Amino acid sequence: MLKRGSLTSTIFGLMLVLILLSSSLALYAIVNLSFSLGDSRAINASGSLRMQSYRLLLMSNSGSNIVSEKIKEFENTLKSDVLQNSLKWYSPNPLSNQYLLVIDKWQVMKAYAEAGDTRSYRDSLKDFVDTIDILVMEIELFAAYKLKLLVLSQVIGLTLMLAVAAVAVIFTRRRVVKPLQLLMDSALTISQGNFKVDMPKTDYIELTALSNALKKTASELSNLYEDLENQVAEKTLALTRTNNELNFLYDNLIMLHSDRLDYKALKSALNQLQNYENLNFLRLVIEHEDQSQDIIQASNGWPEHIKNSVCFPLQLDKVRQGYLEVISSAQLNNPLFKNFAVMLARSITIHNATEQRQQLALMEERAVIARELHDSLGQLLSFLKIQVSLLRKKLPDNCRNEEVENQIVEINDGVSFAYAQLRELLSTFRLTIKEPNLNHALEVMLDQLRSQTDIQLSLNYKLSAHLLEAKQHIHILQLTREATLNAIKHANAKHIVIDCQLSASGIINITISDDGVGVSHLKERDQHFGIGIMHERASKLNGQLSFSANTQGGTTVTLSFPPQQEPLNG
Repeated sequence: MLKRGSLTSTIFGLMLVLILLSSSLALYAIVNLSFSLGDSRAINASGSLRMQSYRLLLMSNSGSNIVSEKIKEFENTLKSDVLQNSLKWYSPNPLSNQYLLVIDKWQVMKAYAEAGDTRSYRDSLKDFVDTIDILVMEIELFAAYKLKLLVLSQVIGLTLMLAVAAVAVIFTRRRVVKPLQLLMDSALTISQGNFKVDMPKTDYIELTALSNALKKTASELSNLYEDLENQVAEKTLALTRTNNELNFLYDNLIMLHSDRLDYKALKSALNQLQNYENLNFLRLVIEHEDQSQDIIQASNGWPEHIKNSVCFPLQLDKVRQGYLEVISSAQLNNPLFKNFAVMLARSITIHNATEQRQQLALMEERAVIARELHDSLGQLLSFLKIQVSLLRKKLPDNCRNEEVENQIVEINDGVSFAYAQLRELLSTFRLTIKEPNLNHALEVMLDQLRSQTDIQLSLNYKLSAHLLEAKQHIHILQLTREATLNAIKHANAKHIVIDCQLSASGIINITISDDGVGVSHLKERDQHFGIGIMHERASKLNGQLSFSANTQGGTTVTLSFPPQQEPLNG
């Protein structure tokens, strides 16, 4: 049963009483101090009247002008604002009367001074000064009285505040702290798992509401605790399934990162996902920058007419690399497929980054070789050319004959040819591939050659990126450049076309065709150093290099070799 009403209202009342008492004390102190601000100046001013009275006596024989100034100075002090406060309503009657008495006696003293009656002024001076002393004493007594009132009010106010604070403490301890302690004990009992507790009875609305709420919470916790055991079993099953999914993803992640990321590894991962989730159909579509696609299907293949398929994008760091497409009659485990798609995207990204690092490493190695060749053989050949020229100039006439001249010419031609071959080799080594993209590298190479010739150079590139490794790019690029340079130098062609395609049998064919003079200018590989190097590069690609005549004139150089893995669409 509620007896005392609201606890907050009671506490608010006590706090309000304390606030009012403290505010009243502060307000009274401010008012008292405001009325006492001029007391010190009033005492000083009234005290200075005595000194001015004596000074006026001394100056009475010095001339009327000086006496008039001193009289005026005395009246300014007597009628100053601080002394005029003695006539205000709050000033005591003795103080006001004494101030008026001083004014009256001053009128008599003023008449004596103005008349030059020094004797009468001197005879009345002692009584006048005594009157001023009484005024000073009255001002001091009034100031002391106000200070006593301030001290008394502060003592009374503090006593009342301490009394109210004591009442508040006793009240809080009996009516608030003790019930709250009982509620805390009940809460501690509930926290230990015992939900059957008795709540303390209180006389206030807030504590009663808190007690009822805690009791209701205990009842709900009891029901919830019983439900948790059932939920734990369900969560255990869910965690077991999640753990199996994590193991599945981990195994596939290890498989994709342990071996080379190729068609077989990706298809094996898709087959495992299809069997794990009992999917109807599953495929992976990899998108390339040139808008081409590679499609990898699981073991069940892919239907011609797609119905109700679900796509999960392969996206990492806002870069889309394709998507995983699923057809299933059962409900899909979306988190698993999303994680699987992220795993595939990460694996493809790592594979591409690895290819790029290998490409850059190869290019750096060839750059080092180019610098070494330039600093060693290049300088040596330049030195030999200079020495041959000096030898020809300094050879005595008696040593010159046709045989010697022919030998010198052959030496000079040999050194010049070797120097030219070295420059071609350095140009080949300095070809830059900034990313594992053969299409881009071939375009850069052709741009370099277009600045050296008027022949029209064209590129038709239709190869997927996954078919070639980084180390194959260098051989293909250098072989293609050598064949294109041969056509520019010897074929007298107007058009040269480089075509890169994957044949129906799964073999990569790269052809360099021109409309020049034909294959008659070509020699056997053993007799032509450049063609011999081209054959060697073809053998390093496990391929073959062939030369054939075009039906409409010109020559076609064909490089055929197997890709690094089987075609994704094959």
